[in-house]
Amino acid sequence: MSAPEFPPNPYLDETLQALAEQTRRFATERVAPGFIERDQTRVLDRELMREMGRMGLIAPEIPENLGGQGAGCLAAGVIHEEIARADLSLSYINLLASLNGQILSEHGDPAVTRPWLDKLLQGEALFAIALTEPRGGSDAANLRLRMERVGDHYVINGEKTSISAADQADAAVVFARTGPVEAGAKGVSAVLVPMDLPGITRSRFDCHGQRAIGRGSIFFENVRVPVSHRLGDEGKGFIQVMQGFDFSRALIGLQVLAVAQVALEEAWDYVAQREAFGKPLASFQGVSHTLADFDTQVYAARLMCLQTLWLKDHHLPHTAEAAMCKWRGPKLAYDAIHACLLMFGHGGYDRGVMEQRLRDVLGFQIGDGTSQIMKSIIARDRAGRAAVGI
Repeated sequence: MSAPEFPPNPYLDETLQALAEQTRRFATERVAPGFIERDQTRVLDRELMREMGRMGLIAPEIPENLGGQGAGCLAAGVIHEEIARADLSLSYINLLASLNGQILSEHGDPAVTRPWLDKLLQGEALFAIALTEPRGGSDAANLRLRMERVGDHYVINGEKTSISAADQADAAVVFARTGPVEAGAKGVSAVLVPMDLPGITRSRFDCHGQRAIGRGSIFFENVRVPVSHRLGDEGKGFIQVMQGFDFSRALIGLQVLAVAQVALEEAWDYVAQREAFGKPLASFQGVSHTLADFDTQVYAARLMCLQTLWLKDHHLPHTAEAAMCKWRGPKLAYDAIHACLLMFGHGGYDRGVMEQRLRDVLGFQIGDGTSQIMKSIIARDRAGRAAVGI
């Protein structure tokens, strides 16, 4: 079954539809052929990243006065979808660029961040976001990594773990404690750290999925970073910068749902052709109704993600909606792909495209906020922080 045409959509105008078509052609021709190889070698293709940069497919929402296109968050969303259809792990390039690009453009000193933004947009630099720590996990504000000011520099000591692209990133937005532990989030600052500074060492995990981008730990031993590299106010970096995660949560929803959609397309094609007991598999309601159920849910969840990006583009509240995208998208995508894999029988269970998709989307049920945390954010938004108690 060929990919569906782009139907009229209340959120995507003709310009965005054309952008989606252009990106899909690139993803089909350049990204998809290396999908399995990148998973096996665990090597991120930097040339593909530069190609995306030359085509304007990296962080198109960055304002024009900062070197971007000012195309809006929905533009970033459709690009994320199409790259993820071909390779979810590679689409992490787009996710990290959009999240970190927003942080740099909104909270950094332009004299420091503009050269990095240029490299990011051109596909010449890969950024990590270093938040999670061994003792933190979902308690993201309970940080122990220390950042002490010494003259015109900060000196950083500690460890970040489960960081996407930890061993491949050229720079990272690092969250560190500049205030007392009892201050919680109010004692955390953010800083831009080039990954080639003395005192930085890195490791890589052997993860279940998303192996081309990878995850690992970053260790800081007396790492000196100029104070000019701070992002946001001292002691307020966590509160200021974390607002950008609403954007990335909607993007994650679109990424994983795009993977589910392409899996469903292939499953529909398969069950229409494969016969059992003299009839196509699709004639059995246990097969066709299962796929119809997931198709409906994926369609609806995608619209929720697009609406969230629309709200952001129009500067309207979208924190709860973004949390909905983040918890529902990965869970639904995993369940849908799992169902598709079973339709293919042992052919789906064998190492290949379908089982890799399943491994790749699973990681998003863990990273960037678990479903339980997302539901707490929704509850806090709806009932109020005092009522929820977190």
